[in-house]
Amino acid sequence: MKMPQTKFTWKTVVLPIIGIAVFLLYIYIFHVDIVAIVDTLKTINPLPYVVAIVFSLLEILFFALSWRVLANFLRIKLSIIRSYLLVWYGIFVDTLIPAEAVSGELVRAYFITKEQGSSKCGPALASLVTQRFLGMGVNIAVLLIGIALLFTSSQMPITGLVLTSILLITIGISVTLIVLIILAFKEKWTTKLLNWTINAAKFISRGRWSLNHFSQSVHKILQSFHESMKEFKNKPKPVLLSLFYLVITWIFGLSAQYLVFMALGVSVSWSMITITAAIVLAVKAIPLGIPFEVGLPEATMTTLYIAFNIDPAIAATATILSRLFTLWLRFFIGFTAQQWLTLKPIMSHSSDKSEI
Repeated sequence: MKMPQTKFTWKTVVLPIIGIAVFLLYIYIFHVDIVAIVDTLKTINPLPYVVAIVFSLLEILFFALSWRVLANFLRIKLSIIRSYLLVWYGIFVDTLIPAEAVSGELVRAYFITKEQGSSKCGPALASLVTQRFLGMGVNIAVLLIGIALLFTSSQMPITGLVLTSILLITIGISVTLIVLIILAFKEKWTTKLLNWTINAAKFISRGRWSLNHFSQSVHKILQSFHESMKEFKNKPKPVLLSLFYLVITWIFGLSAQYLVFMALGVSVSWSMITITAAIVLAVKAIPLGIPFEVGLPEATMTTLYIAFNIDPAIAATATILSRLFTLWLRFFIGFTAQQWLTLKPIMSHSSDKSEI
């Protein structure tokens, strides 16, 4: 398994700048006063905002614990600190190579395979895929809860467009989840799909690519993956515990967003918080290939907040404050984790050589 590339290129610098420019243009089009945003920032209550940052860090911790439970069940040895660092590294890679956690998950699988042997590749992928399934399930549940709360909230009138959009996103995630679960547990179907892909690659390359060794390795990993998925099916206790940690993850995440508005002195409904968070997560799943995911999530958050009758200046300010710790702070912590995980083995190796 190849390590996902995380090199800084011109795209790493230029595309985020373009994304920020697009967001500023979006604010201008919606006639949001930049001066009003600055004035709103001056009124922020620091205590709720600091607590929101702490909750955001705890959100990642419980996400790491959710994955660790699944990995340990499949005899992958992971300490809490190690799993936490690997998740942070994955967030860093996801920020640079947007593919909605796919690249970050590959990083985690790569490190486990590198450290514990190729036999752990299949189980590592199974733990990551299972966590992804659970995450999608919780996302659907949050959307449904948001819809239920929406009917009891007077903050936003329920329009056909709003309800239709939420239901379409919920159905889209549900259908994707069902298809992926079927492929994860139907080994014959997955094998046929893999063989078709390899044969298509051979046809396109006109025999120039030697894929026999690659095909054997992938089939071996696939078999190990399906065996691990069967273990989860036969003993669902670790899956339920992982789901419990994921629910806590969402609670911290939603509470952090709520605290941002509390810091701004604005009272909001939980229906707005839950629906916005779930929809933004779905939007971030669109692999646009823009480093730092800048532009689309911000525009989505601001639009939804405004739709919930939040003042445009406050909506834009809340979005900026949220993204400071859900994007930029996470990026720098992830970068630190990446440096620690990649440089520490090199330093240890150099130290061992100097002692010889």
